[in-house]
Amino acid sequence: MKEQILLIGGSGHCHAVIDVIELENKYDIAGIIDKKELVGKEVLGYKIIGSDDNLEEFFKKYKNAVITIGQVKSSDIRVKLFNKLKNIGYSLPTIISPLAYVSKYASIEEGSIVMHQALINSNAKVGKNCIINTKALIEHDSIIEDNCHISTASVINGGVTVKEGIFFGSNATSKESIEIGGFVKAGSIVK
Repeated sequence: MKEQILLIGGSGHCHAVIDVIELENKYDIAGIIDKKELVGKEVLGYKIIGSDDNLEEFFKKYKNAVITIGQVKSSDIRVKLFNKLKNIGYSLPTIISPLAYVSKYASIEEGSIVMHQALINSNAKVGKNCIINTKALIEHDSIIEDNCHISTASVINGGVTVKEGIFFGSNATSKESIEIGGFVKAGSIVK
């Protein structure tokens, strides 16, 4: 029998995460945590079963959770939820799409998700609570610090460090061996 997992947040990013979790086939989705007024509604056939106020109560039954809220302007909400879940005692597993490629020489920390067709090459390090989105490329020897969102079809070239909490936009590309410390808008070339 598979372990169960709670999804924290029921919006658009949640839809994509559900698809990855179903395909990965390691966990059964127990339900979704969202705003109180949404309890009872469904997201892709899964019920919204409670709000943040119920997380301690649900921990008696469910030990795993994944944050399914996206990140654009700021990582603050994801960071707050990550810390709250850890303080309660939840395990925040790494979720990796079977359609992604992650080198055996790469490392990905807890609470991070690697979406379909993402590539993480050798000696790359992805911190906690990150989103490596669909078709993102993380090249060799790069470091993605905690709480980052590397967006769809973006390219982090070799030896790059993306500092904590950064949003790196869709189709943006970095030069190799640089440090990225600020918001990167879609389509940018970062030198």
